[in-house]
Amino acid sequence: MNRDELLQTFDLTGRVAIVTGGSRGIGRAVAEGFAAVGARVVVASRKADACEEAAAAVRAAGGTAVAVATHMGDLDAVRSLVARTVDEFGGVDVVVNNAANPLAMPIGSITPEALAKSHDVNLRGPLFLVQEALPHLRASDHAAIVNVLTAGIFTRGEYVSLYVSAKSALQAMTRAMAAELAGDGIRANGLAPGTVRTDMVLNTDEAFQQLAVDSQVIKRMAEPEEMVPAALFLASDASSFMTGQTLVVDGGMTTH
Repeated sequence: MNRDELLQTFDLTGRVAIVTGGSRGIGRAVAEGFAAVGARVVVASRKADACEEAAAAVRAAGGTAVAVATHMGDLDAVRSLVARTVDEFGGVDVVVNNAANPLAMPIGSITPEALAKSHDVNLRGPLFLVQEALPHLRASDHAAIVNVLTAGIFTRGEYVSLYVSAKSALQAMTRAMAAELAGDGIRANGLAPGTVRTDMVLNTDEAFQQLAVDSQVIKRMAEPEEMVPAALFLASDASSFMTGQTLVVDGGMTTH
């Protein structure tokens, strides 16, 4: 394999990628990165203005993007996201389930409403987005699902059990997707980041942030852009023989 052939495996030219939680943090970095290598990107997140601002930034950099305001806890909105994507671009090749709800409560105070709110966005929404996109993924020659998890699924998850339990379930769902959809030529993998400098992390208590960094062997937060190469690997033909796996990019958090 020569240089051009190798680089070609990472190329997304002409492919359509839905990126949820795409207006900021990891999702925005992924949307911008995918567009930079040729993808037509659908930026989905709850706030219409933030979505459009992110999509406009992609277009200003020479990429192709549309904004579709979507709350992943609303299944009607999830259906509309896929319909709008197909209307705009004619299909779906890549689904990046990145949107997340970081709701945290200690065990003993978790309410049924909190559990539902967390799992609706972190698990139910991603599952039903994939299901809604399935006919279009089946029609693609390069179909890939990238479910963004958390390295926290490999830890005890104390005090963040709502989030970690939903992401653990999404990892299990990822393996099932890989097995059940392989015959349709669809690959499904997970990406498990460690501590990344996102609004979700920065909005937590400073002591919690420090604890998260201290748990890693690389003693700093990652920048959102540092997750893009891993996401691109999973979404592109570079990982054509990989499915049902979780790629951990966590600064060494889970090495001990």
